[in-house]
Amino acid sequence: MKKHLLTIVALAAIVFNVNAQQDTVKIKAKKDTVIRSLPSPLPSPPFPSSDWVGSPLVGVDATAPNYPLTKLLGLSQSKVKIYGWVDIGGNISSSKNSNAPTSYNLIPNSIVLDQAGIKFEKQPNTIQTDHFEWGFLSTTIFGTDYRYTTSKGIFSNQLLKHNNKYGFDPAELYGILYFPKVADGLIVKVGRFISPADIEAQWATDNYLYSHSLMFTVDPYTFTGVQGTFKLGSHWQLQVAAHAGNDMAPWSNSAQLNGLLMVRWVSNDNNDGIWGGINSLGSGNYTNQHDNLQMLVTTWGHKFSSRIHMMTEAYYMWQKNALVGGTVITGPPQPFYTNVGAGSLIPGTANAIGLVNYFQVLVSPKDYLSVRNDMLNDPQANRTGYATLYTSHTIGFVHYFNNLIRIRPEIRYERAYADGITPYNNGTKKDQYTAAMDLIVRF
Repeated sequence: MKKHLLTIVALAAIVFNVNAQQDTVKIKAKKDTVIRSLPSPLPSPPFPSSDWVGSPLVGVDATAPNYPLTKLLGLSQSKVKIYGWVDIGGNISSSKNSNAPTSYNLIPNSIVLDQAGIKFEKQPNTIQTDHFEWGFLSTTIFGTDYRYTTSKGIFSNQLLKHNNKYGFDPAELYGILYFPKVADGLIVKVGRFISPADIEAQWATDNYLYSHSLMFTVDPYTFTGVQGTFKLGSHWQLQVAAHAGNDMAPWSNSAQLNGLLMVRWVSNDNNDGIWGGINSLGSGNYTNQHDNLQMLVTTWGHKFSSRIHMMTEAYYMWQKNALVGGTVITGPPQPFYTNVGAGSLIPGTANAIGLVNYFQVLVSPKDYLSVRNDMLNDPQANRTGYATLYTSHTIGFVHYFNNLIRIRPEIRYERAYADGITPYNNGTKKDQYTAAMDLIVRF
């Protein structure tokens, strides 16, 4: 614990010792004017995001476009936006019963409703620096993907006690407070929010590809607590938080206090962005059959040209006295997921290492190619139930018919390397091939 606290202090010192004059971009007009943020480095669409990871970004207009539902409800001129999406996907797999530990296309050789999502939000104007503003955000999904976002204590019996194929989850529900006079702007979230570290996102609309890397499948998805994001000049942001642990409501019997410290830096030419730090740090004690993951994580984005960029992420996770397979699902086994019941105890510290690289090529204003390679090492079988090193390799092509409709076909190969370990198809296969595609429609 002492070593990890020293790491936090060192990261904080790096940020707060930055010379603010070097991190403020100015333009010449009648007088020098502070630009609130650097230009977006990536075209969006077709890429799902226009900026490097590290949200929320202070000084950036986060107002959602006027999607059809917003217009239908007469909210085009309102700060309140209501909109959503439907994501339907299918795959052809070499596995017969289950694609696990792959996510999100868990069920092989089938077509499913992955996500039907609805958002209600009001984003504060963080470009202005004159006055306090407030907002809120609520996101609820229904579909097979609920099993990855579920938080213990929030309608979690659908998964943890019943192992249902379909379910719903209010995965985001928080208030937003904007204080323009604190540092160069401060955004505070209070409630349940997405774990901030990953390249990959929970919502289908925000990801490069349909399926997810193996490392993303087993790391934290949501936190519930308080999170503050400080803008420190034009190139730096500092994020701090206190939360109840990964995927746990504060009132659940597994909740434990954890801290978060993340730092975002963007280069002068905006071709590089780094976002890293401690996503979760506390006692690290696995409690009442639920994970309490501790996590060091860093992401790096680099733009080679206007058409080519890549994103890379690495993490180290650990917890103490955990069980094989992690959080326990006590519900009945299903053909698509049989890894239920409590695994055996892992005395001491269980850890995992993950690494992923996304390489994107812009083909046209409506198309891009994405190549993903990732690695997950699960030496004590805490994260997947199998003690092995994994790799997966995916090539995908994304086409936008318009700003509301896109498809994401992909092909993928993945493999476990430990002798005698067969994680795929419910513990019977060492590797797996899939061809998959989803259709996303915004409304």
